Amino acid sequence: MFKEMPATGPVTLTTNLADYPISKALKSGAIHSDLVTLNFAGTKTANQSFKPMVREGKFDAGELAIVTFLQAIAWGKPLVLLPAVMVGRFQHNCISYDCTKGDMTPKQLEGKRVGVRAYTQTTGVWVRGLLAHEYGVDINKVTWSTYEDPHVAEYKEPDFLERFDPQGKGMEEMMFEGAFDAIVVGGEIPNEPRAKTLIPNAKQAALDWHARTGAVTVNHLFVVSDEVAKRKDVVQEIWRMLKETKAAMPAPADGIDLFPFGWDANRKNLELVIQYAYEQQLLPRMMSVDELITDATRDLK
Repeated sequence: MFKEMPATGPVTLTTNLADYPISKALKSGAIHSDLVTLNFAGTKTANQSFKPMVREGKFDAGELAIVTFLQAIAWGKPLVLLPAVMVGRFQHNCISYDCTKGDMTPKQLEGKRVGVRAYTQTTGVWVRGLLAHEYGVDINKVTWSTYEDPHVAEYKEPDFLERFDPQGKGMEEMMFEGAFDAIVVGGEIPNEPRAKTLIPNAKQAALDWHARTGAVTVNHLFVVSDEVAKRKDVVQEIWRMLKETKAAMPAPADGIDLFPFGWDANRKNLELVIQYAYEQQLLPRMMSVDELITDATRDLK
């Protein structure tokens, strides 16, 4: 599993962190530390490294999808969360349908089939939660069809899920062929005139939701192993480096911080994703934000 850290002195951490505007200054070497060296050894697409991180302890630090982290904690994996968002975006536009077959409202999704990479995918958890709580969709009346296993091996998927074989095809192509009535996607939002967001006026709906709730539908946060967290000086130094790389990224044009740092800034975000994950049978019990906070991370602001 995760390698042991020296009790004192400099450390080198095998790190999974993809290329983003928020990670650019850190990965370029512009941010330097005499205490912590981050050895970036993850895959180009970060989620491909999540399974070896939680199952094999392959990485000492790096980004991890928040639902994967919650499941990892629920099943006793030695990981510690730093309240630093590495991937954050609004998710209202992440479910699409083929509009050439007629218009569809969120409520009309009931009784239909939806393709999604994995039931545990954080984007899917946010989308289902929004559909249920904001648009009155009974998500238990939707057939969720997936093709990837959970990252956390101990989690057993609900019996109501359906598995499909993509056979080298993208979900978008399969939707247009009629296999799905809608699809949930992450960063690959269909740029196709036949694909329409299920949530009407998705961008404005997201802004309205944010204004009302103060929340952001966060995806990936930074985590370290328990071994790393034994060194509070190392955790504090990583935090400094993360704050500096965030400060170096361009300011958002709309003034909305999609990469909140700190427990206070992320409490509502974490409360919501925990609630949604529990309601969707992704967690064996309800969890609190406070139980995610450790002595090593309590003062991170």
